[in-house]
Amino acid sequence: MPYKFLPQIHQPEDIKNLSIGELGELAAEIRHRIIEVLSVNGGHLASNLGVVELTLALHKVFNSPQDKFIWDVSHQTYVHKLLTGRNDRFHKIRQFKGLCGFSHPKESPHDHFQAGHAGTALSLALGVAKNRDLTKRKEYIIPIIGDASLTCGLTLEALNNMSRELKRFIIILNDNAMSISENVGAITRILSRLLSNPTTTRIHQELDTIVSKIPSYGPMLAEKGHKITESLKNLVSPAAYFEQYGLSYIGPIDGHDLKKLVDVMERIQDSTWPIVLHVLTRKGEGMEAAIKNPVSYHGARPFSKDTGKFLPAPSTALTFPKIFGAHILEMAEKDPSVIAITPAMSAGSCLDEFMKKFPDRCLDVGIAESHAVTFAGGIAYGSKMKVFMSIYATFFQRAFDNLFHDVCLQELPVVFAVDRAGISGPDGSTHHGIYDISFLNAMPNMVITQPRNGQVLKELMESSFSWKRPTAIRYPNMATEDATAPLKERELGKGEVLIEGDDLLIISLGHMNTVALKVLPLLKELGINATLLDPVFVKPLDADLLCRLLINHQKIVTLEEHSIASGMGSIINNFLMRQGFSHVQILNLGIPETFIEHGSNLDLLTEIGLTPELIVKKIQSHFSLKPIRTSHASTLEGTYK
Repeated sequence: MPYKFLPQIHQPEDIKNLSIGELGELAAEIRHRIIEVLSVNGGHLASNLGVVELTLALHKVFNSPQDKFIWDVSHQTYVHKLLTGRNDRFHKIRQFKGLCGFSHPKESPHDHFQAGHAGTALSLALGVAKNRDLTKRKEYIIPIIGDASLTCGLTLEALNNMSRELKRFIIILNDNAMSISENVGAITRILSRLLSNPTTTRIHQELDTIVSKIPSYGPMLAEKGHKITESLKNLVSPAAYFEQYGLSYIGPIDGHDLKKLVDVMERIQDSTWPIVLHVLTRKGEGMEAAIKNPVSYHGARPFSKDTGKFLPAPSTALTFPKIFGAHILEMAEKDPSVIAITPAMSAGSCLDEFMKKFPDRCLDVGIAESHAVTFAGGIAYGSKMKVFMSIYATFFQRAFDNLFHDVCLQELPVVFAVDRAGISGPDGSTHHGIYDISFLNAMPNMVITQPRNGQVLKELMESSFSWKRPTAIRYPNMATEDATAPLKERELGKGEVLIEGDDLLIISLGHMNTVALKVLPLLKELGINATLLDPVFVKPLDADLLCRLLINHQKIVTLEEHSIASGMGSIINNFLMRQGFSHVQILNLGIPETFIEHGSNLDLLTEIGLTPELIVKKIQSHFSLKPIRTSHASTLEGTYK
């Protein structure tokens, strides 16, 4: 479609003088632009199509960046980016050196926090408002939260800290009845009865009129009986829920009606109380396929912009999460004591089939990572149930104390399937799973293991409950081989030598063995025959095997897709010092101590020097080896999903 308005929008000020009709045309152009770019790049589609009018209204009425929009999760900020001078870069969203798929202050002064986890916006907004009040400023603070955020404990803690005296503070509650998957839990049921009732505002407005018409007593009740009115109102309106927290409630209003949104936002600007504005939106608005299937189109892969149908996947290979999901279902079919728990990530963790077949044994607790871990500990108590807790590595960070206090300290044999362990490509720094080994290793009696392929993953899953200890099985979201041999029992803390050599020892963790196997022939060209060790277990290490190998190897390389400051390499270094191998030369290769941005996994691995060729160059330099005689093209492309 020809763009009439969008190319003229370089800052929010450029929409101030547009009429409601012209804003409607701009909304259509924005939807077309998002669909056009995401059909190629992939990304968060349905959520952004759902907030077009809401974002336009916010920028029409308020003055960003002076007025601060603080987005919860912030994957729904594509419209905001288009209105704040980033349209010319939008075609590079989620790509290497391009726009971030979340809010990012280094991109624009209109982005105030780099966000990627749910439930943080309200706490941040309260802090920003406190800063504003202490420094005598007057801007509006506007957190934009989803209805799923109200199932997150952090949001409820922030509500509990709400002051009735807070001014120029407007919470936008974007209610689309979804997070990534369908919302779950008692709070969701309560709120859905209240929030999704389109008649509540009308009833709220008409109650005084109804009471005043009661024969004989009506005028008196209308004048003095407002408590009765409030009681009646509380039966049908969500206002009571929010007023308990000191908030004035307005809504629900149609989140796709630009005129109504603008009118309401203009009217509430002078409120002397904090306000929650309840807006009803529809995920995928403007694209029929996304409306019908908002889960699949939440984080969409490339699709046809004409039909909306997804393009064929570049690879049909199985991934670690798919192998996990299929095998845990197989285990559950054989063993009724197998339980799975997920904090709102059933689709991403490939647990949907398990959930459909055994809904009483596959439990989604919503966006509540801390509760999920403690809940898992409770189910594991008594050791009669085999509890798998499936959680993304980046979200596991939110439940560190629960892991310590409610699982490890209690010595409960919960098995944590730590998904997305490693670089998380286009999602960027908030989602890379590269810090979990550090806090898992701090827990006494904790088992940390990582499979190199689907065969080892299944064997670890089958063996893990025999160890009778808290266990973390880490794996990335990337293609791998499935099991082809009969599954064998994995003995706790036993590593494997994959290739035997006489010189260098490479200790490579999990899927990085795929990279290491490409490093070995390059080293052989330098006259170096390397031994390749897959430790399988980071904790406990196979001390006997390591000591035996160290007798004949004076040079060691550790290779991992984890923060080098606190991962396997640092654990190996500590082992060497404790065992008296201080004479051994060691090179630790992994993620440098910096925040890694977004891009394809290959681009990011190249930037940080973890491709086979770059690894060999680092080995060559560190150990003063002779130059490589030939060059080789990278063979990593297509490995990651």
